[in-house]
Amino acid sequence: MKNLDWLVLIFVLLFIVIYGIYKSKKVKTSESFLGGKTNPWWMVGLSIMATQASAITFLSTPGQAYHDGLGFVQFYFGLPIAMVILCVWVLPKFFKMNVLTAYEYLEKRFGLSTRILTAILFLIQRGLAAGITIFAPAIILSTILGWNLILTNIVIGSLVTIYTLVGGTEAVSQTQKQQMFVIFIGMFLAFFLILQKLPLDLNDALLYSGKMGKLNAVSFEFNLNNRYNIWSAFLGGTFLFLSYFGTDQSQVQRYLTGKSLKEARLGLLFNGLFKIPMQFFILFIGVMVFVFFQFEKTPLNFNPLSQSLKNNTEYQALNADYDQIHEEKKQKIIAWKTDHSEKVMSELKDLQAKEVVIREDVKKLINKEAPDIESNDKDYVFIYYILNYLPTGIVGLLIAVILSAAMSSTSSELNALATTTVVDIYKRNFAPDISEKKYLNASRFFTLMWGMVAIFFAVNASLFENLIQAVNIIGSLFYGVILGVFAIAFLFPRIGGKASMWSILIVEPVIILLYFLDVKEVIELEFLWLNPIGCLLMIGVASLLQPLFKKVAI
Repeated sequence: MKNLDWLVLIFVLLFIVIYGIYKSKKVKTSESFLGGKTNPWWMVGLSIMATQASAITFLSTPGQAYHDGLGFVQFYFGLPIAMVILCVWVLPKFFKMNVLTAYEYLEKRFGLSTRILTAILFLIQRGLAAGITIFAPAIILSTILGWNLILTNIVIGSLVTIYTLVGGTEAVSQTQKQQMFVIFIGMFLAFFLILQKLPLDLNDALLYSGKMGKLNAVSFEFNLNNRYNIWSAFLGGTFLFLSYFGTDQSQVQRYLTGKSLKEARLGLLFNGLFKIPMQFFILFIGVMVFVFFQFEKTPLNFNPLSQSLKNNTEYQALNADYDQIHEEKKQKIIAWKTDHSEKVMSELKDLQAKEVVIREDVKKLINKEAPDIESNDKDYVFIYYILNYLPTGIVGLLIAVILSAAMSSTSSELNALATTTVVDIYKRNFAPDISEKKYLNASRFFTLMWGMVAIFFAVNASLFENLIQAVNIIGSLFYGVILGVFAIAFLFPRIGGKASMWSILIVEPVIILLYFLDVKEVIELEFLWLNPIGCLLMIGVASLLQPLFKKVAI
């Protein structure tokens, strides 16, 4: 990065942090620190989107589209359905009871044990996820820019912890407004600069990428082992988003800051309407990067650490084959551009298939010769494009986009973790009658504690197949069970607290077991299906256990 990039990056990040601290300087009570109801609907909506749109979104998603096309957008098809269900049935209950956390409701419905157990599940899941949202940009930026990985994790985590510690929920909401502005500006600039640099016009770029299968956004194949199709989206995805937005405190806390029930509903619906187009747009950027790289010689693997194998004889042979294919492809694309010949396109598809085989062979070579190097390079594609093809200044802005997204997600997570710890664990069980000042100090202490925990997880994390999938996998291990608890609370009045609590203890290990059976290839079950399975198992097991316990009056 050039000096101008550093200036842009430092200015943007410092402005966001200082602005958040300044706007939240009036926070004097634990209630305002943890969740004051002051925000209009548009700020609620932006805060919800900023919480979900982590750095992983902007690092991994374009790379996902570069390799696999637009199919990942199906993951979000269940989102609008989930938003409507939550607006109609869940939000009114939360606002009527004036809760600070989603789990307060569970005590009134089931008793203290179920509330604490569900809160603990959330703390485990979100604590792990907070570490990954810090680690995601840190591992990429440290690899690409040569930054020290541990130091990068500590700097990102510390910046977020500082303004969340000082200003709580208000600081999170205020900074997320600025962070989303930076994110939108950065992504639109990246998109228009890609179009400007494309050797093809937009129509030809769309036609070419479509012929290469990159624009296939929807798959109707019903297959439990197919990660993204219309069925897993509407069934698994809807359950995942119901649990994420309805029971995950990092999101519940965002819409509980709404001035009223109406403002909170509008904020959720805003998210439901705009999240899919936003995700489609980010994926589309990845597709355009794919088209652009048809004319540019790229590394065989985008992870720069893979270049340590460049003197390997087998690597050199693969690279020579790739050079030949790349030059041949360039010439044929130019020929195809003149008359859109199907014969030439058929030849291009054959060449693309050969290139894919070469890249897969390189991954196998990396795994064999350098197993410590991450061979899956999806997370490195977009950052490689940014650093090598965008002008000075814009590079700094887009690195700021990545770090801003990391900070926006992590701040929400830390705030939610602190709120749940204070409200559901500390205040409810250990210190019900201490002074307001001590509650505020406790809130700040637990924010600091979870910040340190998240940094610890980040420093000790390792890459999954794809970072954006890592967060969703961790969520799916817990969300189905948590959603099942709330589904029982809302829809099954005859099921009591003991049956629900024992169902959690039985079903959660089953879900974790199913996931590891899939990892070990004993069964075929993609992670999205863990959400409906967990929820339905909770309801089924609780229904079977209820007759064994004395019926609890509601």
